[in-house]
Amino acid sequence: MQLFDFKFDKGSVWLVGAGPGDPGLLTLLAYKSIKKADVIFYDALLDDHILSIAKPKAELVFVGKRGNKKSINQLEINKLLINEAKKNKRVLRLKGGDPFIFGRGGEEALSLKLNKIPYKIVPGTTAGIAGLAYAGIPATHRDFNTSITFISAYGAGGEKPETINWNSFSKTSQLIVVYMGLERINWVCSELIKQGRDKYENIAIISNATKRNQKVLISNLKDCSINFDKSIIDSPALLVVGKNVLLSPILNWYVKDKENINFFKERKNNYEYYNSI
Repeated sequence: MQLFDFKFDKGSVWLVGAGPGDPGLLTLLAYKSIKKADVIFYDALLDDHILSIAKPKAELVFVGKRGNKKSINQLEINKLLINEAKKNKRVLRLKGGDPFIFGRGGEEALSLKLNKIPYKIVPGTTAGIAGLAYAGIPATHRDFNTSITFISAYGAGGEKPETINWNSFSKTSQLIVVYMGLERINWVCSELIKQGRDKYENIAIISNATKRNQKVLISNLKDCSINFDKSIIDSPALLVVGKNVLLSPILNWYVKDKENINFFKERKNNYEYYNSI
């Protein structure tokens, strides 16, 4: 018995989320589409094991973007997807995480729609959910939060986004998850404190979420707002602000090496004190 209908037509484009890193988080639909695609346009940070699923004759084209590095622009990527689909190929746009969560999938889908190219969206597990789970941080916990706020630290052109209402988020967001936040951690933490967030509130920095080299660093907003040494933890990294962070050392199940769950400077005592009152 077939679990689901699978029809990847020639001349169409699939926008597929590959999850945040661990190949085991691929959905069945994502897995089957990778095996079927004729050409795959893939992002940075994808695990090589995921790309190895592709058929031997598939064309693999890197179109990834990394901060402060020269890369192909979004309009060029859109054109590539359209042109390859017009050649009657099965075109796969393979993205880390989920295509519609800070993945520019909406821009690509609009471009395909305007050019009358058939397309399909295959959601993936976003880092803002899976990354927290792999760090032992529940995205929701009835004692702590009934809402989550996702923020990107980068605007469309790589600038600091002007659309973030720090005042509102500081006062109403129970759990804040910042994507691509490591390079701008001082700015993020400073803005939250400036707008009224408790300067001793916990923050977790999750590096290489769901990957074998995942690391979690726990600190507070104050220490991360002033001269934070970004060299002590690798990018890409998520920033997580909220009481849920206190559960990370307790609920961690993924990182076997406890040295990969660290407290910044001598802040473990502050962490324990802050979360015992």
